[in-house]
Amino acid sequence: MTENNLSKMPLLPVVGMGPPSLVGFFALTEIEQDSFFQALGERSSLRVKQIHRWFIQGVTDFRLMTDIPAGLRGKLVDNFVPFSSKILLHSKATDATEKLLLEFPDKKQIETVLMREEGRATVCLSTQVGCGMGCVFCASGLEGVQRNLQTHEIQEELLQIRALLQPGERISHIVVMGMGEPLANLERLLPALDWANSASGLGISARNITISTVGLPKKIIELASYKKPYHLAVSLHAPTDLIRNQIVPINEQVGMKDVLDAAQQYQEISGRQVTYEYILIAGINDQAHHAVELARVLSGRQSHVNLIPFNQVKGLPWQRPEEDSIVLFRETLRQRGVSATVRKRKGADIDAACGQLRREAARAIPGAV
Repeated sequence: MTENNLSKMPLLPVVGMGPPSLVGFFALTEIEQDSFFQALGERSSLRVKQIHRWFIQGVTDFRLMTDIPAGLRGKLVDNFVPFSSKILLHSKATDATEKLLLEFPDKKQIETVLMREEGRATVCLSTQVGCGMGCVFCASGLEGVQRNLQTHEIQEELLQIRALLQPGERISHIVVMGMGEPLANLERLLPALDWANSASGLGISARNITISTVGLPKKIIELASYKKPYHLAVSLHAPTDLIRNQIVPINEQVGMKDVLDAAQQYQEISGRQVTYEYILIAGINDQAHHAVELARVLSGRQSHVNLIPFNQVKGLPWQRPEEDSIVLFRETLRQRGVSATVRKRKGADIDAACGQLRREAARAIPGAV
């Protein structure tokens, strides 16, 4: 591409230095896409649909897009890369969970996870580099938040994971529970999810998409206003403000009542039952009396509690409860009419808990952050 042609092209939404990515290209408007093709000497934006169709089918090698003229294929090879991200590390667990550490051109890194179970293939998405919520038990936020992910970078997580699937597999579910606070990057997350849900994207049912939040009441109400049937999971983690302030510092600014009220409003608007995530930390919030108080707080609400025994994180002092304590907590909730299950531990042998792979890479790889 000549320097003159390059100057006529619209700016691709790529953070940092590096060649423009095709995923970033698809994030542009039709007018901007037309400008790109005009700069490449192509007259018809019909090529966009052809290229997109190949890409959605999993073909990322431009040379294999056989219904596109050879000359244009050569220009694509010369001027684009399929993804702006590269796979820095790829870990595989004995339970078929797979985890990717992706690095973007600005050297920022995120994690995304593929979880397999009973015919389901679930992708756990990140929305930020790091996290600014400061939850004391979470590896993602130990270095704070560095930046938001762009829409096309979130899409890339899905496409990078899709390349790991076996023949006959497809992404069936999405949980936005990776690095970062999703509602703090809502304007970039929602277009990525809309694309994943659309027939021209990945065709994933909106009812199979879950967005997790630490609990930002105004943002929960904003999400509800979009009237999408996405499932909402609220990371409650405590039965009282006193305990929640200690382990989820953002709670000091919002308070549990406002979080619960916003979640209830989301449920009424969306018609979807809200899940409350509750990480069990030994000696902090895992006793039977904590379960009794949690049941009282959730009384009268149509809700489900997803109990998450703490995954050990290097450098953090917290411990996983004993199995007897976990079972007692669950049964105490159930006896008081609160639906509760214990999340199965996935990818334990590859540090699949969010943020751990990135921290290990920072120690092992010079310059990694």
